[in-house]
Amino acid sequence: MGVDDGGETGGGSGRRKGEKWFLLQDSKHVVKTDAGDMKLVKGFAGKFIRSPIHIGFIKMEPRSLFIPQYLDSSLILFIHRGEAKVGHVYKDELVEQSLKMGDIYRIEAGSAFYLINTAEDQRLHVICSIDTSESLGWHTIQSFFIAGGTYPTSVLSGFDHSTLSAAFNVSKAELGKMLTRQNHGPIVYLSGSHSRSVWSKFLDMEQHHKLAHMRRIVHVRQQDIIDEEEDEQPTWSLRKFLFSVFGNAYERRKDMGSESSKGPESYNIYDRKPDFKNDYGSTIALDASNYSPLMHDDVGVYLVNLTAGSMMAPHMNPRATEYGIVLRGSGTIQIVYPNGSLAMKAKVKAGDVFWIPRYFPFCQTASENGPFEFFGFTTSARDNKPQFLVGANSLLHELRGPEFEAAFEMSKERLNGIIDAQRESVILPPSAAVATPVEVVDGGYKVAEMIRSFGNEVVMQFD
Repeated sequence: MGVDDGGETGGGSGRRKGEKWFLLQDSKHVVKTDAGDMKLVKGFAGKFIRSPIHIGFIKMEPRSLFIPQYLDSSLILFIHRGEAKVGHVYKDELVEQSLKMGDIYRIEAGSAFYLINTAEDQRLHVICSIDTSESLGWHTIQSFFIAGGTYPTSVLSGFDHSTLSAAFNVSKAELGKMLTRQNHGPIVYLSGSHSRSVWSKFLDMEQHHKLAHMRRIVHVRQQDIIDEEEDEQPTWSLRKFLFSVFGNAYERRKDMGSESSKGPESYNIYDRKPDFKNDYGSTIALDASNYSPLMHDDVGVYLVNLTAGSMMAPHMNPRATEYGIVLRGSGTIQIVYPNGSLAMKAKVKAGDVFWIPRYFPFCQTASENGPFEFFGFTTSARDNKPQFLVGANSLLHELRGPEFEAAFEMSKERLNGIIDAQRESVILPPSAAVATPVEVVDGGYKVAEMIRSFGNEVVMQFD
């Protein structure tokens, strides 16, 4: 991971500077097939503390499908690369939304959904936040697959076969065929050189037919079974079960004709004007006032771009814990303990995941060889109102006065010279681009020397 071990202790904290406590590395594959995979990175949790968010990474090959399921956790999807189509049950209706790179979309816990990579020649990369508030806690996340066989296993398989046989009004033998046939995995190909399955024609359907298809896609007919319409006794099927899952949506849709249900819209973070931008980078923060579905999980979204060598000024989040994923480039993250000691100074690269506890001061600096882009989630759907500790808009400007001078045991002139030296705010220029301020002699000390000392040793932390 490229973390500087440092070897120094954190002022009684018991943790070394370079310890990877703030880098989330507890990851595992929960789905892996030829058509794609899903990896989960667990958020930080202690003995008596559950992380509010885990981070998921979904990768899907062209023309592939993540088969219908529902989760015990809500998801906020971010399309990192590629294009997708998501279908899910919203207010008893099946709604579909086409998503492109940069789109944000929410799926609530317990809502049956599917995800399709619609591209012919491009992989789909999705990053998602996973809300743990309703999670059963047995594992990181619980998927309940509506359809399945030997892999994945349908939720129906857990019922006693006598009970299930009576519920479906079919024989145990027919039921056994249904519950053991599918073995292609949770992510399957829809076409191409791979064997076609019951999902292969899914993309070609009209939207208003898809709900009906979802109710019958696992109705695997054996060649020796007489067609259902000609059989005097009803053959086994999941239609009755899925009808109870999806309600009367299809019947209502049929009465409405081909008119599709109006579900929640997506929000493209790349189409949003930056909240802050200067020559050294930009920041975007998305909260519930911009995208109302975020309020359901009390989650915010952000995106930061830094030019080579630039720094996101030292600041802290008063309302939320922050989870970040490096999208491209590399950089350094520094986090400070409440006692004023360095908690971590870590070099991160694309794919790394980190977290910043609420109130802890931190900063991010891009490497000198290229831009640094990171995306993430916060645990508050309100405006986070970050408080900057350094820069033209820092708290130091608001707090300056006799009391502040006494706290630093510095004269007004010397303290003002340091505080006013940085003319940029939020995103600061590379260290080499910082102009040396006019030297002002005060008590035999030059302000320029104090700025270099104060900035390099306490704030900037440049090597």
